Amino acid sequence: MLENLKKYKLVLGSNSPRRKELLKGLGLDFEVRVIADVDESYSPLLQPVDIPESIARKKADAYQTGLAVNELLITADTIVWSSEKVLGKPVDFEDAVCMLHELSGHVHQVITGVCLMAQERSLSFSVTSDVQFAQLTDEEIRYYVTHYKPYDKAGAYGIQEWIGYIGVEGITGSFYNVMGLPIQRLYQELKTFQ
Repeated sequence: MLENLKKYKLVLGSNSPRRKELLKGLGLDFEVRVIADVDESYSPLLQPVDIPESIARKKADAYQTGLAVNELLITADTIVWSSEKVLGKPVDFEDAVCMLHELSGHVHQVITGVCLMAQERSLSFSVTSDVQFAQLTDEEIRYYVTHYKPYDKAGAYGIQEWIGYIGVEGITGSFYNVMGLPIQRLYQELKTFQ
């Protein structure tokens, strides 16, 4: 499988433990490479579905000069879209609590943009999943933020953690996309990448 990738050394441009775990699940060998302080700003004119794809491309561009001829880079970015706005990573405890109160009892979208980049070719795409949260109590929200400290997660939660067990009533779309990497779609794109 993925014979077309034999000519490439895969590089994951992310320090996310979830993205590492998900890519590892495909049985592929890859190196993790991290560039600090990549600009993750975006135009306010972008549609929600275009924001993470734009940021994933920006991340890939930051790695481009250090990319060897035989390397294939994978970058990604995930946002949570709720109430007509982006919920990024919370800045502190109270910000995380506020975000989870906003998600409680509602459906929100998790959108992940992915960019594949080699010396002579790049490809980007995004995947959207709808997540229905149950009505959460303030006690449940504060328990989660206290014990799991979700400050590195868009929307202040990790679906694979306690809050996902007790709070997610349903998902339309990819579960792995909500974790931070739409691995099934990524696999399909890798199959045809030349």
